[in-house]
Amino acid sequence: MGVRYVAIGDSYTIGTSVEPDESFPEQLAAALRAEGLDIDLVANLGVNGYATADVIREELPALDELAPDFLTLLVGANDAVQAVPLATYERNVAAILDDLLARVTASRIVVVTVPDYTRMPRGGDYVDPIERSAAIDANNAAMSPLAVARGIAVVDIVDISRAVAEDPTLVASDGLHPSGTQYARWVERLVPVVRDQLGR
Repeated sequence: MGVRYVAIGDSYTIGTSVEPDESFPEQLAAALRAEGLDIDLVANLGVNGYATADVIREELPALDELAPDFLTLLVGANDAVQAVPLATYERNVAAILDDLLARVTASRIVVVTVPDYTRMPRGGDYVDPIERSAAIDANNAAMSPLAVARGIAVVDIVDISRAVAEDPTLVASDGLHPSGTQYARWVERLVPVVRDQLGR
Protein backbone atom coordinates (compact mmCIF):
# COMPACT_ATOMS: atom_id res chain seq x y z
CA MET A 1 0.00 0.00 0.00
CA GLY A 2 1.29 3.46 -0.91
CA VAL A 3 1.85 6.48 1.28
CA ARG A 4 -1.43 8.13 2.27
CA TYR A 5 -0.90 11.89 1.94
CA VAL A 6 -3.26 14.42 3.54
CA ALA A 7 -2.79 18.16 3.11
CA ILE A 8 -4.13 20.52 5.76
CA GLY A 9 -4.39 24.30 5.72
CA ASP A 10 -6.15 27.18 4.05
CA SER A 11 -6.66 28.61 0.56
CA TYR A 12 -3.03 28.01 -0.36
CA THR A 13 -3.52 24.32 0.30
CA ILE A 14 -6.86 23.85 -1.46
CA GLY A 15 -5.63 26.01 -4.35
CA THR A 16 -8.16 28.82 -4.54
CA SER A 17 -8.52 30.19 -8.10
CA VAL A 18 -6.56 27.41 -9.80
CA GLU A 19 -7.60 24.06 -11.20
CA PRO A 20 -7.56 21.22 -8.64
CA ASP A 21 -4.58 19.55 -10.28
CA GLU A 22 -2.62 22.82 -10.03
CA SER A 23 -2.77 23.01 -6.23
CA PHE A 24 0.57 22.40 -4.60
CA PRO A 25 -0.51 19.12 -2.90
CA GLU A 26 -1.66 17.67 -6.23
CA GLN A 27 1.49 18.83 -7.99
CA LEU A 28 3.65 17.51 -5.15
CA ALA A 29 2.06 14.07 -5.23
CA ALA A 30 2.36 13.93 -9.02
CA ALA A 31 6.02 14.96 -8.94
CA LEU A 32 6.84 12.35 -6.31
CA ARG A 33 5.05 9.64 -8.30
CA ALA A 34 7.08 10.67 -11.35
CA GLU A 35 10.18 9.91 -9.29
CA GLY A 36 8.89 6.44 -8.50
CA LEU A 37 7.39 7.01 -5.05
CA ASP A 38 4.09 5.30 -4.33
CA ILE A 39 2.10 8.19 -2.85
CA ASP A 40 -1.56 9.11 -3.06
CA LEU A 41 -3.17 12.41 -2.06
CA VAL A 42 -6.15 10.89 -0.27
CA ALA A 43 -7.52 14.24 0.96
CA ASN A 44 -6.89 17.94 0.58
CA LEU A 45 -8.56 19.44 3.65
CA GLY A 46 -7.61 23.04 2.91
CA VAL A 47 -10.43 25.58 3.16
CA ASN A 48 -10.42 29.15 1.89
CA GLY A 49 -10.28 31.60 4.80
CA TYR A 50 -9.23 29.10 7.46
CA ALA A 51 -6.94 30.18 10.30
CA THR A 52 -5.19 27.99 12.86
CA ALA A 53 -8.26 27.82 15.10
CA ASP A 54 -10.32 26.49 12.18
CA VAL A 55 -7.73 23.83 11.43
CA ILE A 56 -7.88 22.68 15.05
CA ARG A 57 -11.67 22.65 15.10
CA GLU A 58 -12.43 21.20 11.67
CA GLU A 59 -9.43 19.62 9.97
CA LEU A 60 -7.63 17.74 12.73
CA PRO A 61 -10.70 15.66 13.67
CA ALA A 62 -11.04 14.61 10.02
CA LEU A 63 -7.67 12.89 10.24
CA ASP A 64 -9.12 10.22 12.52
CA GLU A 65 -10.79 8.42 9.61
CA LEU A 66 -8.25 9.38 6.94
CA ALA A 67 -5.32 7.67 8.72
CA PRO A 68 -2.57 9.61 6.92
CA ASP A 69 1.02 8.41 6.56
CA PHE A 70 2.32 11.83 5.48
CA LEU A 71 1.04 15.38 6.03
CA THR A 72 1.78 18.91 4.89
CA LEU A 73 0.72 21.94 6.92
CA LEU A 74 0.39 25.49 5.62
CA VAL A 75 -1.63 27.92 7.75
CA GLY A 76 -1.21 31.44 9.06
CA ALA A 77 -2.16 33.96 6.38
CA ASN A 78 -5.68 34.31 7.73
CA ASP A 79 -4.38 34.60 11.28
CA ALA A 80 -2.52 37.65 9.97
CA VAL A 81 -5.62 38.96 8.16
CA GLN A 82 -7.69 38.54 11.32
CA ALA A 83 -4.97 40.10 13.51
CA VAL A 84 -4.84 37.00 15.71
CA PRO A 85 -2.35 37.77 18.51
CA LEU A 86 1.05 36.19 17.94
CA ALA A 87 0.90 34.33 21.26
CA THR A 88 -2.42 32.78 20.22
CA TYR A 89 -1.01 31.81 16.85
CA GLU A 90 1.97 30.17 18.54
CA ARG A 91 -0.25 28.18 20.89
CA ASN A 92 -2.44 27.05 18.02
CA VAL A 93 0.50 26.00 15.85
CA ALA A 94 2.03 24.08 18.76
CA ALA A 95 -1.31 22.32 19.33
CA ILE A 96 -1.60 21.41 15.63
CA LEU A 97 1.94 20.07 15.42
CA ASP A 98 1.54 18.04 18.61
CA ASP A 99 -1.69 16.56 17.29
CA LEU A 100 0.04 15.57 14.04
CA LEU A 101 2.94 14.05 15.95
CA ALA A 102 0.49 11.87 17.84
CA ARG A 103 -0.53 10.41 14.46
CA VAL A 104 2.74 10.13 12.52
CA THR A 105 6.47 10.55 13.14
CA ALA A 106 8.18 13.91 12.63
CA SER A 107 9.75 12.67 9.38
CA ARG A 108 6.26 12.28 7.91
CA ILE A 109 5.30 15.95 8.38
CA VAL A 110 6.43 18.96 6.35
CA VAL A 111 5.51 22.54 7.19
CA VAL A 112 5.31 25.13 4.41
CA THR A 113 5.89 28.76 5.37
CA VAL A 114 3.08 31.30 4.99
CA PRO A 115 3.29 33.15 1.66
CA ASP A 116 3.09 36.94 1.59
CA TYR A 117 -0.23 37.71 -0.07
CA THR A 118 0.34 41.47 0.38
CA ARG A 119 2.58 41.52 -2.71
CA MET A 120 -0.27 40.33 -4.90
CA PRO A 121 -2.14 42.87 -7.08
CA ARG A 122 -5.10 42.68 -4.67
CA GLY A 123 -3.01 42.26 -1.56
CA GLY A 124 -3.86 45.76 -0.42
CA ASP A 125 -7.56 44.86 -0.18
CA TYR A 126 -6.97 43.34 3.26
CA VAL A 127 -5.97 46.13 5.66
CA ASP A 128 -2.57 47.84 5.55
CA PRO A 129 -0.24 45.67 3.44
CA ILE A 130 2.94 46.74 5.25
CA GLU A 131 1.41 45.86 8.61
CA ARG A 132 0.08 42.52 7.39
CA SER A 133 3.34 41.63 5.66
CA ALA A 134 5.10 42.18 8.98
CA ALA A 135 2.50 39.97 10.68
CA ILE A 136 3.17 37.18 8.17
CA ASP A 137 6.89 37.47 8.86
CA ALA A 138 6.20 37.28 12.59
CA ASN A 139 4.00 34.21 12.15
CA ASN A 140 6.66 32.47 10.10
CA ALA A 141 9.33 33.42 12.62
CA ALA A 142 7.19 31.82 15.33
CA MET A 143 6.10 28.74 13.40
CA SER A 144 9.44 27.62 12.02
CA PRO A 145 11.24 27.09 15.35
CA LEU A 146 8.19 25.34 16.78
CA ALA A 147 8.40 22.84 13.92
CA VAL A 148 12.19 22.47 13.98
CA ALA A 149 12.19 21.90 17.75
CA ARG A 150 9.91 18.93 17.10
CA GLY A 151 12.11 17.53 14.34
CA ILE A 152 9.70 18.65 11.60
CA ALA A 153 11.07 19.96 8.29
CA VAL A 154 10.13 23.45 7.14
CA VAL A 155 10.16 24.51 3.48
CA ASP A 156 10.39 28.27 2.98
CA ILE A 157 8.55 29.65 -0.06
CA VAL A 158 8.14 33.28 1.07
CA ASP A 159 10.65 34.66 -1.42
CA ILE A 160 8.78 32.99 -4.28
CA SER A 161 5.51 34.58 -3.12
CA ARG A 162 7.23 37.98 -3.11
CA ALA A 163 8.47 37.65 -6.69
CA VAL A 164 5.06 38.40 -8.20
CA ALA A 165 5.94 42.01 -9.06
CA GLU A 166 8.68 40.77 -11.38
CA ASP A 167 6.72 37.79 -12.71
CA PRO A 168 2.96 38.20 -13.19
CA THR A 169 2.64 34.54 -14.24
CA LEU A 170 2.93 33.72 -10.54
CA VAL A 171 -0.49 35.29 -9.87
CA ALA A 172 -3.85 33.51 -10.25
CA SER A 173 -6.76 35.12 -12.07
CA ASP A 174 -8.24 36.53 -8.86
CA GLY A 175 -5.19 38.74 -8.33
CA LEU A 176 -4.78 37.45 -4.78
CA HIS A 177 -3.67 33.81 -4.82
CA PRO A 178 -0.74 31.97 -6.43
CA SER A 179 -1.06 30.55 -9.91
CA GLY A 180 -0.31 26.96 -10.78
CA THR A 181 3.05 28.22 -12.02
CA GLN A 182 3.90 29.61 -8.60
CA TYR A 183 2.80 26.41 -6.91
CA ALA A 184 5.08 24.49 -9.28
CA ARG A 185 8.00 26.52 -7.96
CA TRP A 186 7.00 25.63 -4.41
CA VAL A 187 6.94 21.99 -5.41
CA GLU A 188 10.48 22.22 -6.80
CA ARG A 189 11.59 23.04 -3.24
CA LEU A 190 9.29 20.55 -1.59
CA VAL A 191 10.18 17.47 -3.64
CA PRO A 192 13.76 16.92 -2.41
CA VAL A 193 12.73 17.49 1.20
CA VAL A 194 9.73 15.17 1.04
CA ARG A 195 11.69 12.56 -0.90
CA ASP A 196 14.30 12.54 1.86
CA GLN A 197 11.65 12.43 4.58
CA LEU A 198 9.77 9.52 3.05
CA GLY A 199 12.99 7.62 2.52
CA ARG A 200 13.76 7.47 6.24
